[in-house]
Amino acid sequence: MAYIGRQSIVGNFVKLDAITAVNGQAAYTMQNGSVNFADYSTVNQFLVSLNGTIQSPGSSFTVSGSTLTFASNLSTGDVIDFVIVFGNSLSAGTPTDATVTTAKLADDAVTSAKVSDGVLKPPHRNIIINGDMSIAQRGTSTASVTSQGYHACDRFNFNPQVGTYTISQSTTVPSGQGFAKSLKVDVTTANASPSASTYVILSQRMEGQNLQYLKKGTSSAESLTLSFWVRSAKTGTYIVEFYDSDNTRQISKSYTISSADTWEKKTITIDGDTTGAFDNDNAGSLNVQFILQAGTTYTSGTLNTSWNSVTNANRFVGQVNLADSTSNEWYVTGVQLEAGTAASDFEFLPHDVNLKRCQRYYEELVSNNDFDIYWSGYSGGNYDAASPYSFKVEKRTIPSGSFSGSWTYSNISGSTFDLTQRTKELITFVWLTSGAGRYYVNNGGSGDKIKFDAEL
Repeated sequence: MAYIGRQSIVGNFVKLDAITAVNGQAAYTMQNGSVNFADYSTVNQFLVSLNGTIQSPGSSFTVSGSTLTFASNLSTGDVIDFVIVFGNSLSAGTPTDATVTTAKLADDAVTSAKVSDGVLKPPHRNIIINGDMSIAQRGTSTASVTSQGYHACDRFNFNPQVGTYTISQSTTVPSGQGFAKSLKVDVTTANASPSASTYVILSQRMEGQNLQYLKKGTSSAESLTLSFWVRSAKTGTYIVEFYDSDNTRQISKSYTISSADTWEKKTITIDGDTTGAFDNDNAGSLNVQFILQAGTTYTSGTLNTSWNSVTNANRFVGQVNLADSTSNEWYVTGVQLEAGTAASDFEFLPHDVNLKRCQRYYEELVSNNDFDIYWSGYSGGNYDAASPYSFKVEKRTIPSGSFSGSWTYSNISGSTFDLTQRTKELITFVWLTSGAGRYYVNNGGSGDKIKFDAEL
């Protein structure tokens, strides 16, 4: 028998060097130096090239022990170009690099986050808006919060039914992760024994028309993965709820804050829901809700970890009470919700893009700051003055309009300022006069605002 001898290592396979066949011979012994190869699990571990043509395992050649046998005798001048042996079932004398181990992979696993192509990581994959907490149009801090509303970072609604809080945009962030801001919930008036029907929730609600690709309500419904960074002085079990308001369905998952005052990254994956499609419109369809306190009305059952119709007792089981001490606070940033079963790196958007996404739901005109509010018009007899202003971004729906601060009027007797002439694209400011008028000028002080709200 001839021997197929010297070898080289390429990746996790062994390549045996070419030989020239001997006339009339079909069987060849494979060796690593002077040690015969053996213990193969399948002939499919071999890739054999003869005269420049890849051979078919099982029909063109077979392997038994260390012997490779061709289906027919070879002629002098035939060349076995190479024999490549895949896998890790080589016997004694085999180089250790023929075995693939987790130690040879940076994070002990191959994950989608390591594959940076446009299929696995599409742009705008994050369903959450302002997940890095970088936009805070209403202001960076609101104290004495006892009622539901948007109190600091855009798009995140805080609903406390017990306790008093300061909600703020914080600069406390996880180190080395690229975040500059977080949202902070600080307990300023505690309640260690709230009533059964209370809860404290931070949430974001999403339009149904932005969720159609999730195919909810079909057999192809997509799984969802939520990832976020969280920190709190209050350790223990917390609940995240995914609430389908179109079909009154929900699913809850728990996560644990293990170490006090330490940033921890959490990843939660839920199955797709094959029941109940999201409405294809601009109304709210899905709520992602971070629970911070819950009474027994919502904790007395068994946590519902699969999509089901809403049963209150099963929604927030196991939730700690963040509101039980004024020493407690809770931070969150890097909130990302995406289709699939794996969390990708957080998708940072340019500031202007993030701001415009937020302005679809809320926009302010600020006197002597972002916008010098000055309109003029002429009114004579029974005619009223008017001036249009185009919103920076088309709103989700026709927004409400309201004033804050001090507003004065000049040069019009008996005037009132009207904000009723609104569309999704613009507002026409109208000042109604009860007598002869000439010009209208706003002399509001610094920080006076006109607010346009189209939140869900």
